[in-house]
Amino acid sequence: VVLRQGSDSQQQDPLGGADGLALASDPGGTLNFLAMVENLQGDSGRGYYLEMLIGTPPQALNILVDTGSSNFAVAGVPDPDVTSYFNAELSSTYKSQGIDVTVKYSQGSWTGVLGTDVITIPKGIYGSYTINIATILESENFFLPGVKWHGILGLAYDALAKPSSSVETFFDSLVRQAKIPNIFSLQMCGAGLPVSGSGTNGGSLVLGGIEPSLYTGDIWYTPIKEEWYYQVEILKLEVGGQNLELDCREYNADKAIVDSGTTLLRLPQKVFSAVVQAIARTSLIQEFSSGFWTGSQLACWDNSERPWSLFPKLSIYLRDENSSRSFRISILPQLYIQPILGIGENLQCYRFGISSSTNALVIGATVMEGFYVIFDRAQKRVGFAVSPCAEVDGSPVSEIEGPFTTADVASNCVSSISFHEPVLWIASYALMSLCGIILLVLIILLLIPPRCQHRYTDNDVVNDESSLVRHRWK
Repeated sequence: VVLRQGSDSQQQDPLGGADGLALASDPGGTLNFLAMVENLQGDSGRGYYLEMLIGTPPQALNILVDTGSSNFAVAGVPDPDVTSYFNAELSSTYKSQGIDVTVKYSQGSWTGVLGTDVITIPKGIYGSYTINIATILESENFFLPGVKWHGILGLAYDALAKPSSSVETFFDSLVRQAKIPNIFSLQMCGAGLPVSGSGTNGGSLVLGGIEPSLYTGDIWYTPIKEEWYYQVEILKLEVGGQNLELDCREYNADKAIVDSGTTLLRLPQKVFSAVVQAIARTSLIQEFSSGFWTGSQLACWDNSERPWSLFPKLSIYLRDENSSRSFRISILPQLYIQPILGIGENLQCYRFGISSSTNALVIGATVMEGFYVIFDRAQKRVGFAVSPCAEVDGSPVSEIEGPFTTADVASNCVSSISFHEPVLWIASYALMSLCGIILLVLIILLLIPPRCQHRYTDNDVVNDESSLVRHRWK
């Protein structure tokens, strides 16, 4: 593995540039990051979760770690798919705000009520803190059979918080009250293990900094393009060392994000098709069922075989903090050809850990399990370093290499217009106003006597493709 050495964009102060380590939240005067090592459990199929104590007296719940949303929410009533829930009536410190909230995800949704209560994290930072918390009263396809978590910890920016960005997020509250640096880091240790196993693969969520024992080599940083999701800029993809040769804007359509709450590597449709074609062309398997690539079928091999040798390496190039340079994170097939279940004593079945997406490229658990990922909000950047737990049969399954020049890509691969919700609403209202004006003009034209109307020729026909109706907003 070739690692970059001695660059100005490499490993920085582990606390993201904060002055000093003496923190009011820690009786010892320093943040003990080692206390947070292996504070997560879970797997890539059903998510990684953290134990948290909520309310007075404390109620212990497992909370899913999600860098792709911004609400902290827990089951507030019994649900057939959860083993525990938060009973607000039993907490003397719970205060309802009486505000209804609904959150929709790429899979599932829930509706609940906002309130506040105190939380502590047994394997987190010292102390108790008052946090906005939504109690989930109804949900659809959110809690799934077999999940071992009872709520969700949204760690993205307040721009995504519901019902509005005025709801202070969990991590913002922690930074303000505990006076910790505005940075957290995440390691998920499920490489090569069944995607829905015992739920004890392990991992670490380090609040307030970086723990050196959780990575090897150097940390490579890419700028956060916009503070809503953790949006980054992807320059190109390679399969088996071969560039896909797509316009770099295809990789960022309409955004590229780092999201621990998404299980797979999700790619825009055009990119996904190119990747599948390149993998199929590069792999040593002559014929492969299309159902495997679309996720509708598993592929099974004898237990004595290791199918990973049949597939190529996948590399993602990210823009460096120095915009004229890039670096690449690479995952071996051990991360994207994922064991999912055994059949009898002789067969092991695998799924394809990459899927298509209609609205984003999502670096999910499939990729993140190869790396220690640093969310440096203070310096508006995301860092990647090789994770020592990303090994299968004693060999590393992830790599970071660079630097590379960006002379062969556009100076900006991200659309200048970000279609997140505030802009979306403005655009929607503008379109509705435009449609109203057009409708008014049409009504006036219909009322004008026929002799004043324009006689259309064959060249004047307006077809459906010019209609605004087909350009609907999400």
